[in-house]
Amino acid sequence: MLSAIDISTSALVAQRVRMTAISSNLANMSTTHNEAGEPVPYQPRFVVFQSDERVGGHGAAGVRVSSVQVDPRPPRLRYQPGHPDAIRDGPNKGYVAYPDIDMITEFTDALEAARAYEANLGAIEIAKDLAQQSLRILA
Repeated sequence: MLSAIDISTSALVAQRVRMTAISSNLANMSTTHNEAGEPVPYQPRFVVFQSDERVGGHGAAGVRVSSVQVDPRPPRLRYQPGHPDAIRDGPNKGYVAYPDIDMITEFTDALEAARAYEANLGAIEIAKDLAQQSLRILA
């Protein structure tokens, strides 16, 4: 019983990290420079999951975040010559580099993470109810 709760808890933690990365991507869709003020656009993050044999037991496995990686895609260029972060010279003169973040993809990923979170909460509730019923039978 407890291993089922541990497995679902590991999934809750992993999905929370995933939702944090998605939130960061959405919040920085228009970020055109870094903390130092250099015109370097935000690079989106994505979470990589990995099975975690230590959490489960009896052939079951939990999940853990293997890494949070930076997406290497090049930025989207938008012509805005008056923008303070516009490229000053070269073939892309007057263009501003924006992160290559697709809002619909991010919303879809957020919805999937929320549903996975809800499913694991449901699994925890079922495991908890089964444990309570087992104790009532034994008592």
